[in-house]
Amino acid sequence: GTVARRWWSPSICRAGSTPTPGRVRGRALRADLTVTFGTHKPGLLVDPAREYAGSVRLVDIGLELPASAKLEALQHADVARMLPVPAAESDKYRRGVVGIAAGSARYPGAAVLAVAGALRGGAGAVRYVGPAGQAVIARFPETLVSDGGPKHAGRVQSWVVGPGAGDDAATVAEVLAAEVPVLIDADGLRLAEASAVRARRAPTVMTPHAGEAAALLGVERDEVEGGRLAAVRELAGRYGATVLLKGSTTLIASAGGAAVRVNPTGTSWLATAGSGDVLSGLAGSLLAAGLPAVDAASAAAYLHGLAGRFAADGAPVGAHDVRRGSRGLGGVWCGVAPDGGGWGGAGSGWPSS
Repeated sequence: GTVARRWWSPSICRAGSTPTPGRVRGRALRADLTVTFGTHKPGLLVDPAREYAGSVRLVDIGLELPASAKLEALQHADVARMLPVPAAESDKYRRGVVGIAAGSARYPGAAVLAVAGALRGGAGAVRYVGPAGQAVIARFPETLVSDGGPKHAGRVQSWVVGPGAGDDAATVAEVLAAEVPVLIDADGLRLAEASAVRARRAPTVMTPHAGEAAALLGVERDEVEGGRLAAVRELAGRYGATVLLKGSTTLIASAGGAAVRVNPTGTSWLATAGSGDVLSGLAGSLLAAGLPAVDAASAAAYLHGLAGRFAADGAPVGAHDVRRGSRGLGGVWCGVAPDGGGWGGAGSGWPSS
C-alpha cells in the first residue's frame, strides 16, 4: 500500500518485475509512505526508485523467507557485530596499521581527510606516503610520514591509494603489488591497470561513484545510474574485487557473486568534496583490522552515512563535519559498537534524512 500527496501514473519497477530492480519507467508516483509486506523489495531500497518510495515501513505477515537473498539491507545489529574492539593485550599492529598513499600538490586536502578517516576507523597507526606530508603532520602529528614510496613506508596491514593522487600512476602500481588488502579510490581508479587489479591475491576494494563506474565499464553515466545493481555486480565480476558503488544508496558487491549489500544510512548531503576521502580512510582502517573486504566496505559505508546524517541534520554538511565531533564518526561508532554505551545524551537518536 502507498500513501501519497499527489498521484501520477505509477510505474516503479517492483521486485522481480524487471531484470533491473530499482529502475523507474516513465512517470511514477512519488509517495510519502510505502508499506511493504514480508520483506523489503529491491525497488524500495535501490536508487532511482528508492527516491519515489518515501518512508518505507515493513510489516511482518508471517511469510517464510528463503535462507539466502540476492540483496541484503544492513541493520544496526549487523554492523555492530562487524566492528573490531581492541582486547586488553592489543598493540598498534594488532589493531591494524593502514598505509595512505594519497594527495598531491593540487589536492593536499585529500590526504588529510583520508588520514582523518583512517584514524577515526580505529587504526593502531597510520603511515602516510605522498607529497602532502607537511599538511598531514600539521593536522595529525601522530601520523607516521615517510619521504619514500610505499615500499619504504614500513609495515602496514592495508593500503588506501588514489584520493587526490593526480597522475601518480607509479605509486598506484606499487601499492597494487603489495600483498596486503588494498582500497582503490578516486584517481587511483583511473590509474590502476585492470590486469594488475585482477592479478592480486590479497583482497581489493574499489570505491567508485557513478561517473567513475561508468568510465571503468565504458558506458555512459546515465546507464550506471539507471541500473546500479547491474553495474556494481558487473564491476565486481570484471575486476575480481569488492566494489562499493557510492551514492545516496551505496551498494557493495563482492566478486564471488554473493548477495549485494545495500547501505540504508546514506544521505544526499554527503555528495560533497572530500566526503569520499574520509570514507576511503575509514574502510582502509577496517581492512587493516582484519575485516573481510565486504564487511570493511559495508561497515564503513554504514558509519559514514550515519555520521553524515547526524552531522547534517537536514542542512548542508562538509567532509570535515563527518569525521569530527560527537555527531561525526566518533559519535556514531560509540553508538553502534557493542560496548559503546548506545547513543546517549539529550536529543540523540536517528537523524532525519
